[in-house]
Amino acid sequence: MSNPLVQAFFVGRAVAEVVNERLEVALTDALSDLGKFDAEAREQLRQFTEEVLERANRATESANAGQSTASTGQASSDSGDLQADIDELRAEIALLRTELQHYRRTSA
Repeated sequence: MSNPLVQAFFVGRAVAEVVNERLEVALTDALSDLGKFDAEAREQLRQFTEEVLERANRATESANAGQSTASTGQASSDSGDLQADIDELRAEIALLRTELQHYRRTSA
């Protein structure tokens, strides 16, 4: 004896289980992709920071090579404080943006 109401219940339950499983897989994949993206973005930021600091160090060394060796000041990169170096670079970027905007306004 096949009751259509009971059969509809089991079909609905099976549909819910399949949808739940597929949503779980999709969510897991999305979170995995998000984790990969986050890790890659952090790595690219780290590489960018290293490259910027390396270029700044080279520029500092070449500038110091042109000056007398009797100077007693140290470059900020010698302090080993990475956050301070990043803050200084951000401040320089902000200053350059301001100067660029001023230049654009006066030349326009």
